[in-house]
Amino acid sequence: MTPRPRTPPAEQAAPEADRFTDAPHPRETYAFFGHAEAEAELLHAYRSGRLAQAFVIGGPPGVGKATLAWRFARFLLADAEIARTHGDLAQDLFVPREHPVAGQIESLSHPDLFLLRRAWNEKTKKHFTEIRVDDVRSAIHMFHQGAGRGGYRVCIVDSAEDLNASGANALLKLIEEPPPRSIFLIVAHRPHRILPTIRSRCVKIALRPLGSLDMTRIVTELGPPWSEPDAAALEAAIGRCQGSMRDLLRLLGGGVDIDADVHRLLDRLPAVDWRSVHSLAERVAPRDRSDDFETLLVAVLDWLDDRLRRSAQAGEGDALRRLAPYAEVWEKAAETAREIETLNLDRRPLVFSILAELAAAARASSN
Repeated sequence: MTPRPRTPPAEQAAPEADRFTDAPHPRETYAFFGHAEAEAELLHAYRSGRLAQAFVIGGPPGVGKATLAWRFARFLLADAEIARTHGDLAQDLFVPREHPVAGQIESLSHPDLFLLRRAWNEKTKKHFTEIRVDDVRSAIHMFHQGAGRGGYRVCIVDSAEDLNASGANALLKLIEEPPPRSIFLIVAHRPHRILPTIRSRCVKIALRPLGSLDMTRIVTELGPPWSEPDAAALEAAIGRCQGSMRDLLRLLGGGVDIDADVHRLLDRLPAVDWRSVHSLAERVAPRDRSDDFETLLVAVLDWLDDRLRRSAQAGEGDALRRLAPYAEVWEKAAETAREIETLNLDRRPLVFSILAELAAAARASSN
């Protein structure tokens, strides 16, 4: 009997927690730019016949971690035919869209593939805030069945940060005692926060921020509407997104103005233009403006990162002390933002709070 698809039809029709707006999902992406060394490392591991049981693919958000995970999964699940037709001739992990495995992966119907991500909650019509232990137990059930095609079984975790404590411990047990020819590909934005016992059992693949040339090529590959801005607008957006395609697409999708407004407010600290803050809060408050709200939060984080880098480059010995107040504000803001999205709360008070507390941090750091 053919094993059932890994993702129920109801979830397939629901919004996907790991899809960014209208951009192609990583499993639907076949071009791959900017990480030739990481791809070569995975291909070498495959050719050597000594594949590790688990890989952590780490790096900042939006640099291609999930795209690489799906690219490698597609390659592994097409393993028998690739070995028969290409042998050691393959130069990368590319599998054409026309390959039967590619179609099954796009539809999430391959019997030997399991995806762990935040599931859709039909009751609340929102995604769960974490990957639950029950989700991991479903993967355990699949991995203890025979592989449907007699080849590899692949589990993609996207992302490690979404695992709750019980889910992480359940995944650890599965990685510790995996069935033969089972591969775990764990996407991680902050690999150092993964459960140490999981991290120690994984090979680490680190991806760096994308370069401007690679980002331009990706935008061209995506086509309209992403490729519609003129060269000057694209160059300006690339300069603001610090090598993250997710941030670049958000800016190209209408976030440039909000990003600029946030940076103007932040650069004036400790002075605060409260009328502009009020206008900004009103713009990101509607529930259908989640991308704009995320743009605001990312702009704040980027601004803080820039301050840290400039302090380090200037050789300011007390940089950590001076920047500690900013870090405290960001940790508090990030936690509050999660609560707002989970409980569907008003976003406006957080915008006012962030600017007020950053102004206080600016005054404290100057003393």
